[in-house]
Amino acid sequence: MKKRLLFCLLPICLLAACQSAPPLPTQEKPLPKLKIGLALGGGAAKGFAHIGVIKMLEAQGIKPDVVSGTSAGSVVGVLYASGLDAFALQERSFALDEAQIRDVSLFSGGLVKGEKLQNFVNDLLHYRPLDKLGKPFAAVSTELDTGRRVFFERGNSGQAVRASSSIPGVFEPVVINGKRYVDGGIVSPVPVDAAHELGADFVIAVDISRKASDSEAKNLFGIVNQSIAIMGQKLGEQELARADVVIRPKVGKIGATDFDQKNVAILEGEKALLAALPEIRQKMLEKQKALAEKQILMSSQAGK
Repeated sequence: MKKRLLFCLLPICLLAACQSAPPLPTQEKPLPKLKIGLALGGGAAKGFAHIGVIKMLEAQGIKPDVVSGTSAGSVVGVLYASGLDAFALQERSFALDEAQIRDVSLFSGGLVKGEKLQNFVNDLLHYRPLDKLGKPFAAVSTELDTGRRVFFERGNSGQAVRASSSIPGVFEPVVINGKRYVDGGIVSPVPVDAAHELGADFVIAVDISRKASDSEAKNLFGIVNQSIAIMGQKLGEQELARADVVIRPKVGKIGATDFDQKNVAILEGEKALLAALPEIRQKMLEKQKALAEKQILMSSQAGK
């Protein structure tokens, strides 16, 4: 009788145990990996700040997948995309002398030819073309005769950087396939769109451009500089709005040819990145969640 009672109660006990047992934890699906773009703006000697930004990004484990650069940003950007880490970039920058990249031509009104800059870049890259670097890279330039914005993603790396850095009135225009090119900062002071063109999901932009100041326009040269700064600001605002995070190192007091201020610029780049780090991490997480939701939606629509 007791055995029969036990056999009758056993299924009930088992059922009760199953109902009261806690559910097994479900493993959350990992968030999608972002393709991070780094857009480095123009600013002559202020461009050394880009090295500080890259240095701190690497220290925080944030590694850009694609890089775009305008003018000074194209110089740092192409070297970084080639595989040089931030410390190697810093080492190269400390060894850099302005004479290594400046070649004045008396036959063109004293303008800088830019051949030295082109050769300097190509030597460091061992003459690898843009499409053979470690990371996808785009140098932004301006087609002089049409005003068209051009992204150089293939071909001669040094020549593309030279075209991106050829400031009108300072450098000779660069002729490539019969077309003349000048500084990319005229049409794209901070190349956010170029980073998106390379496939970036999340763009970190570094703005080192000179801002218009009422103390500048005191003579003809100052008025021209002020006018260029105003145009650059308006263009820059529109494109920077398409970046996820904008970093602005405090390099306003560094002049265009202040190569002796390299260390100051690098430190300002480091400080600016560290200050922006919480925003970068927060916005990266938000973008990852948004991408995950988009993938789920697309998957459910495909299953219908």
